[in-house]
Amino acid sequence: MPRPTPLTRSLRRTGALTAGAFAAAVALAGPAAAHAEVEAEGARALDQNVALTFTAESESATAGISKLEVILPEGITPADITYEEGPKAWKLAPTDRGYTVSGPKLAVGEDAEYAVTVRQLPNTRTLVFKTLQTYSDGQVDRWIELDEESEGDGHGHGHPAPRLELKAAAPGAKAVSPTPTEEPTTAAPSDEPTTAPAGPSAEAAADGSDGDDGIPVALPIGIGVAVVVLGAGAWWFRSRRGGAS
Repeated sequence: MPRPTPLTRSLRRTGALTAGAFAAAVALAGPAAAHAEVEAEGARALDQNVALTFTAESESATAGISKLEVILPEGITPADITYEEGPKAWKLAPTDRGYTVSGPKLAVGEDAEYAVTVRQLPNTRTLVFKTLQTYSDGQVDRWIELDEESEGDGHGHGHPAPRLELKAAAPGAKAVSPTPTEEPTTAAPSDEPTTAPAGPSAEAAADGSDGDDGIPVALPIGIGVAVVVLGAGAWWFRSRRGGAS
């Protein structure tokens, strides 16, 4: 059997190195290409009942995605979100800053995709939906970086947040009123001045009576004054007669 020449050995080493480099590139390309996205075809600012489709790609080789938490942008509240569809047995639950979509863990390497409907999009040009992606083993991918933060290590290894670019609002489009909330029912204020009903004593004071037999209060007062005057006059008369005698 002929011995390999130095050229043959060199070609074999080059081929092995090339294959190794290719395998390493493929291994590194997987995580770098992973991302989270939101889509809404033709969405415009102030559009109503807009369907948003979210996709979160798996980055784990050992665990499946089990939950996605979305932090809603300004202008959209959890009450504006309606869950439409997603992985089997997954459900939506509102939070104080957005909502979660979770359920049985997906197969290893399977991406999570679901859809919601937004009551109305705000009047803005860009919406950012920061997303926390949790796996069955507790690992969390944080898709929360803004454009200027998502360069990562310079090779596209960042975790940019899902972004939705909106077209300008349609002519005449207006913001709908917020969802009304129930408030305690109170009686409407009356235009008439509020006064307490006049009782017997008030009526008696108003018409000058004592409220018992209808005799005017001034009458007994006048009689008393007359008795005093007459008594004083009689005393004065007796005093004069006594002095004269």
